[in-house]
Amino acid sequence: MMLKFLRLLKILRIAIQYGLDEIAIAGLKKPRVAKFIDTVFFWRDLSAPRGVRLRMALEELGPIFVKFGQVLSTRRDLIPGDLVEELSRLQDRVPPFDTELAIAQIRKSLGAHPDELFATFERTPVASASIAQVHFATLKDGKQVAVKVLRPGMKKTIDEDVALMQTAAEMVERLWADSKRLKPKEVVAEFDKYLHDELDLMREAANASQLRRNFANSELLLVPEMFWDYCSSSVIVMERMHGIPVSQIDRLIEAGVDLKKLSSDGVEIFFTQVFRDGFFHADMHPGNILVSVDPASFGRYIALDFGIVGTLNDFDKDYLSQNFLAFFRRDYKRVAEAHIESGWAPKDTRVDELESAVRACCEPIFDRPLKDISFGQILLRLFQTSRRFNVEVQPQLVLLQKTLLNIEGLGRQLDPDLDLWKTAKPYLENWMAEQVGLKGMWQRMKAEAPHYAHVIPQLPRMLHKALAQQAEPAPDNSELLKVLIGEQRRTNRLLSLVIYGALAFGGGVVAVQLYLRWRYLG
Repeated sequence: MMLKFLRLLKILRIAIQYGLDEIAIAGLKKPRVAKFIDTVFFWRDLSAPRGVRLRMALEELGPIFVKFGQVLSTRRDLIPGDLVEELSRLQDRVPPFDTELAIAQIRKSLGAHPDELFATFERTPVASASIAQVHFATLKDGKQVAVKVLRPGMKKTIDEDVALMQTAAEMVERLWADSKRLKPKEVVAEFDKYLHDELDLMREAANASQLRRNFANSELLLVPEMFWDYCSSSVIVMERMHGIPVSQIDRLIEAGVDLKKLSSDGVEIFFTQVFRDGFFHADMHPGNILVSVDPASFGRYIALDFGIVGTLNDFDKDYLSQNFLAFFRRDYKRVAEAHIESGWAPKDTRVDELESAVRACCEPIFDRPLKDISFGQILLRLFQTSRRFNVEVQPQLVLLQKTLLNIEGLGRQLDPDLDLWKTAKPYLENWMAEQVGLKGMWQRMKAEAPHYAHVIPQLPRMLHKALAQQAEPAPDNSELLKVLIGEQRRTNRLLSLVIYGALAFGGGVVAVQLYLRWRYLG
């Protein structure tokens, strides 16, 4: 409890020191409030621009706050431009820690000094973020690599901040009647899990390896190779990637990159990860994305930093795909039905009322480019709607929602005229066609093949055992003959039932597939 109290005092001190209260009340029409606060805290220096002060405060507060700033930096539609410009510096320009500490970390983790492990090792870090920093190096076989080193003391800082968040979540649940629907403790627990996963760089290396395998033959995305002999929980070594940061629009245009294609490719990459793989990069802010200008891979995205990934099970993928597709088709009744069927909305919710509320939220944003959409207003309407109908927050989808905000913010920067809905709709329709069509059925049958291969060879023995249990012992040959004839007839009837059952099952499967295609694909 004392550690929580001390951490809270530190947060308050930093907030006051950098004038975060002044930023928060800037829009108030009560200048006397601001004047009173300035009088009380007369000793602080607020001469620096507010964006600089906000960035410095988040940097001093630690990794959780830095990540919050990274998310805000992609939301130019919600955050004033001067704040966005400074917050974008948090993406890969957090102040680095001492190189000697990095060298000590490498030596401890890999058992040798960097000068012994590598042909060359650059002392000056090329990038520094909230969790780790990166140094370029060259392996002794000449391969260029990037060495990622975990920041010292991260676990203690994150533990303190998560403990505060847990306390805040408990207070919210006690004091706010709406908290049951929002599940604050479950959301904090999910956040805690992913933050601590990010502290294990071996897990990050494994995430990168999986994503690289998923996109091995892709023309859209490149993922660096991991060098496992140089990887540990606090140091990893990966292939050095060359490209232009996706946020440097002028350089991309100068290099001849098609920004409209780049923007639509980003949407396709996102939906491919979510619906095809159920495994997605969940930290896609601009600091983690490069664009290749190498002739062999020109215009492809390059993903970096794989500490946070999200996973979805088949139920979540099915639910989301139905909702997205119904949403893109403006089938608001189906959106409402899917919410109720999945249990996200109470079973006694009236479909027509929820349908009407969803329509009021979504209809204003269709057929409009990103630049003309106020997502601040949309988020407010969605929150009010979810509250009215007691729609529960799904903690397992928090990362997906965060990633979708990142992708949408990135698309807004690359191509403000992008119609997100029209870009995504064809991809989702194709994906759904594969899932509910014969191809999807065949893929699922192949996935179940190992189980079938184990059971099918046992069927004759199981059938013989069942028949033997039904047979009565015969007193003489004539009776035995009668029994054998009877068993043969029963066997024939069983085989007929199996055949007809298989035909009926196959016909039922086809009927279900046709129904699903009609239901979801029209």
